[in-house]
Amino acid sequence: MKRLLSLLFCALFAVSLCGCSQKAPGGEHDFSSPFSSASADNEYKPRSSYKMIIPPDGYVPEVIESTPGSVPEKPLPAANGAFQISGTRLVDANGNEFIMRGVNHAHVWYKSELENALDGIAATGANCVRVVFADGDQWERVTASELQSVIEKCAERRLVMIAEIHDTTGKEDIAALDRAVDCWIEVKDVLNAYSDKVILNIANEWLGTWDSAKWQEGYTAAVPKLRKAGITNTIMVDAGGWGQHGASVAEAGKAVFESDPDRNTMFSIHMYGTAGGSSATITQNLKGATDQGLCVVVGEFGWNHSDGDVDEAFIMQYCEQNSLGYIAWSWKGNSGGVEYLDIARDWRGETLSAEWGEPLVNGANGIKATSKICSVFE
Repeated sequence: MKRLLSLLFCALFAVSLCGCSQKAPGGEHDFSSPFSSASADNEYKPRSSYKMIIPPDGYVPEVIESTPGSVPEKPLPAANGAFQISGTRLVDANGNEFIMRGVNHAHVWYKSELENALDGIAATGANCVRVVFADGDQWERVTASELQSVIEKCAERRLVMIAEIHDTTGKEDIAALDRAVDCWIEVKDVLNAYSDKVILNIANEWLGTWDSAKWQEGYTAAVPKLRKAGITNTIMVDAGGWGQHGASVAEAGKAVFESDPDRNTMFSIHMYGTAGGSSATITQNLKGATDQGLCVVVGEFGWNHSDGDVDEAFIMQYCEQNSLGYIAWSWKGNSGGVEYLDIARDWRGETLSAEWGEPLVNGANGIKATSKICSVFE
């Protein structure tokens, strides 16, 4: 049985790898966006090995026993306010501005390492952690009890949690986005109970193509559906084009924001070699959002990637100078050729990677120098 589960899991990863490059309808790469690249000809470089975390031989997905999806394991606390968007700023439940300084953690693949990882991330001085969950399309579906447990473990360490579903990565169909929405609605009582400590990042990098109109179509349906279901959390929406199409936010972000009856939606651009390859491209992408009066963060970035070098120092500098948040990818567990994106060499973070972890945590505009703990924990 273990061998069968292992083969099945590896097959799912293989299916994911097949869809990792950006294609236009005719099958050629779509290079049309002026926001798409730092290169002279604006060439988009598809990331065929993009952030895949490939399990070791013989690995069997961990199954954590839990109650049914919509039922939390223990009583929920009374809601104590919520994050709110105020212009280009994110404001916490006490009315104080909150600027994210955090790390991504690949929880769905490494559930047994959660507490070690959170201890290490908290020790960096980070004030938030973006946690990878799944809706069951590719990986084990998050349940109410699991979600509540992870939120409370983050809160114990004074970390705001950004919850995201990863099955949507690079998907082109609106049905994939809708599955993520339905998954969050199933656990809405948990989300609402912790609306002062949790940001809801609906779907990781939904839409691989660089198509602002389709991105708008998807999210102007998804955001109102979440609100109609009663979800009160601040919502975060990733840019299109594997998260790197900053123009989707500049061109259509206002429509997505205005589709939210609560006007409580923010945006996230992921910055690798395409969106984060030069100071000019980084500035253009982030100003494209803030010039529209939208709240934006860098929801993922690295120091290098298969689509080119990243100007991580300028990303951190620009965010610090302009009071914008950043969340680095990722704590540990990267493989399949992108191990260089590991921030820590071990799950507790006793040793940071020289190329990525050290400048991210200890650099002039790094986490330790610039992070402020959210006031709801004070």
